[in-house]
Amino acid sequence: MSVTLSRRQLLKRMAAAVLLTGLSAPSAAPDRGSPPRAPFKLGLTPVILDERIQLLRGWREDLETRLQRPVEMLRRTSYEEIVNLLRAGGLDAAWLCGYPYVVHAAELRLVASPLYRGKPLYRSYIIAGAPTNGLESLEGGVFAFADPDSNSGWLYPTYRLMEGGHDPDTFFSRTFFTWSHRKVIHAVAVGLADGGAVDGYVYETLERHEPDLVRRLHIVERSPAFGFPPLVAAAGLDKQTFKAFREALTGMEDDEEGRRILDGLNLDGFGEADGSDYDDIRRMTARVEAARR
Repeated sequence: MSVTLSRRQLLKRMAAAVLLTGLSAPSAAPDRGSPPRAPFKLGLTPVILDERIQLLRGWREDLETRLQRPVEMLRRTSYEEIVNLLRAGGLDAAWLCGYPYVVHAAELRLVASPLYRGKPLYRSYIIAGAPTNGLESLEGGVFAFADPDSNSGWLYPTYRLMEGGHDPDTFFSRTFFTWSHRKVIHAVAVGLADGGAVDGYVYETLERHEPDLVRRLHIVERSPAFGFPPLVAAAGLDKQTFKAFREALTGMEDDEEGRRILDGLNLDGFGEADGSDYDDIRRMTARVEAARR
């Protein structure tokens, strides 16, 4: 007896043996005479999605079904690498932080904003390995930042120190970048740093998946709410692909597979991004850049 596979089942079978190394699974065979469609290239950094290979593989397969074309997910260790790829035409879109989006807004287009606890907002958390009275109590200690292009992991705490009348370059005895919010959390948990700055969404997602790691820590300060790290597209992405990608994201909560992936991401869904959500990041960027000239 023959069995007819759905398109989703067929794509999943063909993707089963493919590793997430910048290669996409083969798409279903095109109609005879139709040229194969070029892969849609989406950039990701471990600052947001760290060590979640199986989840990313499932998301890629779901995007291939929704976009009706192959999808490549390219992971890099820093926001700078992803931004450079976007600007050079090496990516169609990326999940970026609000800080590099603000800096390069003229070359990027907002596609969608993740919805976390029903809102397109998140916070920076200042964490420590022991209870303290806030950021000022960490003066003279060792401090871990996530990425120099991260709002929650560098820009906000730097701005916060400046507004408090402190010199960010001398406030701590030593600072270092981990290139991952998870690694900031780990560095503080094992005592490599006295404190650190992390994305509150990542912290709370790890609290859900790795409670033994997070319970060693203390949140000593929470920032105001900022626009959630958005999905952005390269300026040259054609309108049809831009629209299809936005609809693929915003439609995830409408079916079981999409909701399963959203649950793995610890998100409620994706909504159309509002550029005004990043006004506070623009203000902090201007303040910090002016002080460093």
